[in-house]
Amino acid sequence: MKTIKIMLLHLIFFVFSVQFALAATYGAGVTLQELTKVSAISEQPDKYIGKKVLVKGLVVEVCEKRGCWMDIASDKAFEKIQIKVLDGVIVFPMSAQGKEALVEGVVQEIKMSKDDAIQWFAHKAKEQGKIFDPASITTGQTIYRINATGAEITD
Repeated sequence: MKTIKIMLLHLIFFVFSVQFALAATYGAGVTLQELTKVSAISEQPDKYIGKKVLVKGLVVEVCEKRGCWMDIASDKAFEKIQIKVLDGVIVFPMSAQGKEALVEGVVQEIKMSKDDAIQWFAHKAKEQGKIFDPASITTGQTIYRINATGAEITD
């Protein structure tokens, strides 16, 4: 009986070791336990602005220049949220694209005038090597993103 208990403890230790070994940690890592759906932030952003959240999703895009941001897919189709970090503080690798991420950080609202929005979208398009038509922006914009303090990306 004692041998079975010892073997069971070893098995449990092994399973948890493998689980944690499969995720790369960035920044301060993840400390929150409760997940917030990306769609909940999209639907009621005012409820989350300035609050620390933990979100989970598939990494759909990563900044190619500095690894200073990544977009993760929402739990709803055609939605995503940008995860932003200070340049050089955390660097998300291009290899994160297509992998699942847990991200902890503070939800931020960015309100832009029409001119600021044109500059911001032009900058983002240039970073991504895409064409941007300034005429596509006809009014000011508000975007929501998460300023990340830590993340775990599965391998």
